[in-house]
Amino acid sequence: MTLKVMPFSLTVCKLSSYDSINTGSDFYFTAKTDEEISLVCKTEDTPQNCTDREDGWRAFRIEGVLDFSLIGILSEISGVLAKNKIGIFAVSTYNTDYILVKEKSFDNALAALKQSGYTVV
Repeated sequence: MTLKVMPFSLTVCKLSSYDSINTGSDFYFTAKTDEEISLVCKTEDTPQNCTDREDGWRAFRIEGVLDFSLIGILSEISGVLAKNKIGIFAVSTYNTDYILVKEKSFDNALAALKQSGYTVV
């Protein structure tokens, strides 16, 4: 399986409203529940109306379009990282999954995944 490194730093934050999200950006994820509005975005695009934020994330993407019948892909990756004491923040889209790790752990995460047989581009 091939993983692609996303070439930018990310921020995970909570917002008070959708008003200031840079929807023109080429990379962001939002989620809304009855309790919160969450945003993952490039750090440079982080809105001012954050109620909480955590900077210092990096991401890689599972390449290709994943069929919904595939089982355990995210579990396997998170297992490799957990064995190496690396926490994750995962985001799934219709096509694929993105795995975020803290910048300080990013190189170790990629090394552990390569050692486990993943191709990293």
